[in-house]
Amino acid sequence: MIQEPLNAMRHLNLTLSTLFLIFIPSLLFGQIITWKEIHPGVWKGTAGKPDAYDLLKAAETSASPALAKLSKQEFPLDKSAIVFQVNNGKSYLRLPLQRNEQLYGFGLNFQTIHQRGRIMQLHADHYGKSDNGRTHAPVPFYVSSLGYGVFVNSAKYIDVYAGSGVRKDSKNPPKVMDRNTDKNWEAHPYSDAVEMLIPAEGIEIYVFAGPKPVNAIERFNLLSGGGSLPPRWGLGFTQRVHRLYTADQVKQEAKAFQEKGYPLDFIGLEPGWQTKSYPCTFEWDRSRFPDPAGFVKDMDQMGVKINLWTNPYVSPDASIYKAIAPYTGSHTVWNGIVPDLSMPQARKILFDQFEKEHVKIGVSGYKIDEVDGFDSYLWPDVATFPSGRSSEQIRQTYGLLVQKHSFEMFRRNNMRTYGLVRASNAGGASFPYVIYNDNYSHEDFITALINSGYAGVLWTPEVRASKTAEEWLRRFQTVCFSPMAMINAWSSSMQPWTFPEVAPQIKALAELRMRMMPYWYSEFAKYHYNGTPPFRGMNLEEGFGINMKKEKTPTNLEENPYEEAVTREVKDQYMAGEYLLVAPLFTGQTSRKVILPKGKWYDFYTGKLAGDGEVITITPGMDQIPVFVKDGGIIPMMPALLHAPRSGAKTDIEIRHYGEKNASYNLYDDDGETFAYEKGVFSWRTIKVERQGGQLKGSISAAENGKPNTIGNVTWRFMTE
Repeated sequence: MIQEPLNAMRHLNLTLSTLFLIFIPSLLFGQIITWKEIHPGVWKGTAGKPDAYDLLKAAETSASPALAKLSKQEFPLDKSAIVFQVNNGKSYLRLPLQRNEQLYGFGLNFQTIHQRGRIMQLHADHYGKSDNGRTHAPVPFYVSSLGYGVFVNSAKYIDVYAGSGVRKDSKNPPKVMDRNTDKNWEAHPYSDAVEMLIPAEGIEIYVFAGPKPVNAIERFNLLSGGGSLPPRWGLGFTQRVHRLYTADQVKQEAKAFQEKGYPLDFIGLEPGWQTKSYPCTFEWDRSRFPDPAGFVKDMDQMGVKINLWTNPYVSPDASIYKAIAPYTGSHTVWNGIVPDLSMPQARKILFDQFEKEHVKIGVSGYKIDEVDGFDSYLWPDVATFPSGRSSEQIRQTYGLLVQKHSFEMFRRNNMRTYGLVRASNAGGASFPYVIYNDNYSHEDFITALINSGYAGVLWTPEVRASKTAEEWLRRFQTVCFSPMAMINAWSSSMQPWTFPEVAPQIKALAELRMRMMPYWYSEFAKYHYNGTPPFRGMNLEEGFGINMKKEKTPTNLEENPYEEAVTREVKDQYMAGEYLLVAPLFTGQTSRKVILPKGKWYDFYTGKLAGDGEVITITPGMDQIPVFVKDGGIIPMMPALLHAPRSGAKTDIEIRHYGEKNASYNLYDDDGETFAYEKGVFSWRTIKVERQGGQLKGSISAAENGKPNTIGNVTWRFMTE
């Protein structure tokens, strides 16, 4: 009689133990992530209850059709090693790392390229001179040197431990060392995982295969619609004038450029064009600009577009104030109300005003300021918004929202735009905006330019006031090899010829920028159609060391240059397009080392051999920024015009070839101004250089019937004899 209850009790205990084994591991070892391959080499994983509002929903972009054409790849990680849990209402995510792995990305960083071992909170903000995750583009995407990428699609502040924490249950624990006796003891032991904490009860995660790191970045960019395709004039030269200039002063500025023979494609007007700023009315100040439409038309006839500075914070004196007030947040910025741009009602009121007052009279674009952060200026995290979205979510996506909906306004008017913005995030690659900030470290500018290629954004190392002619020239050199060639003279009123002793070199640089427009335009087309960043770090270049090593003993870098490439961050040289390696000098430098990837590289200006997979030391002088071309490089160039060619205008091109190799290059063409390319009205012309009978010969494919053809006469220049 007693045995049966005991047996029943044992059975019950067994059943409970079985249930425990079934359910408790999800708490101890993680909950299930459901994976689905949504495009070749792109997997989407979901777990828990992700937030309804995220970065991709804010950006509202569609994946590029090019994704479907990519090759199939294997999932690049061990799925069983990816752990997800929900603890105290927050999502914990853990992804594995191997010992020989370096990480890049985690947003627009200004001082660091290698991100392994770093701790960050990805938080939209101005750059505060510390790479702590608070930056203009806190993109929750990283790429591994092993050839894969990871993106967490969340509009929340994400805590990242990028290989910095060590779990006691790690399968690959670091070696335990005694500091008293072991000279190799390390304060930061090896960590085998990236760990993230997301303040949400679920996640949406994307994994991108390579096989190379650049391929993972391409897939990430294509998921957001591909990179931006600026109008041709956007790749010309721009000057931002003093904040209180009048229409007549702006015209005089443009005339001075023309008379002195300096290229100029668009001028930026700073806050004084509005009746009031900080907060803004978005309405023309008629005392400075009595006839806005006539002014914009006159400037256009001079070949110069107009770009307007603004921020989105609405003045009580703005005509749209009462209409937009119900769709604004609880807190103000500079006493201006903050439109909840996640709501269609707010977007319509604001951008209808922009369209009527600006775009319809021919304004070409905007510089959208102060949407990034700096807590004492922007709304606090205790703010509420009528959409019900949190202050945090609005903060993380505000840069995306202003880009998306201003871009759509230009699309409705069939006018391409190219502008400036202070903040962006994942999902914004296809928006034609370049990030800038108020920091003015030249070295940081170049590091940011490199990191922009890992983050799916564009960044410009603008020129502002300089103390010396040397500094002015060195800064000018780098903007001519960046996404936007800009002088930002809103405060200083400086001009390219401000330092007469370097004015000829400045003019030659500006002319070079214009001459290279066919190359720049084609490289941006590759960004749009293929997702390839036009400016990117050396670690993405074939033949450059990417495997992280630790070298305890000094190495002769002249004999083994790749030790330097793999053990330290290379922050002072970068790739510009398919073929060019740019190695800027900073004020006070007279010489520098350049690490050339494997293979032969040639001097851009002379065509002479510069080196073959080695570290070289150069002393270039002041006049030129050092640029090198890989063997077989093809660089299409045009005459040095004062303005970018208008739609339909034919331009002669000179095709340069460097080195000894046979090569090919895809030259892009469209009307340069409208969205006709989205309907297939564009063309690729194939340039080939082949050795025939001991000599190099060049050819270019014929223009297709019914496709754009803006190419006039073609000449060839074989730079390496």
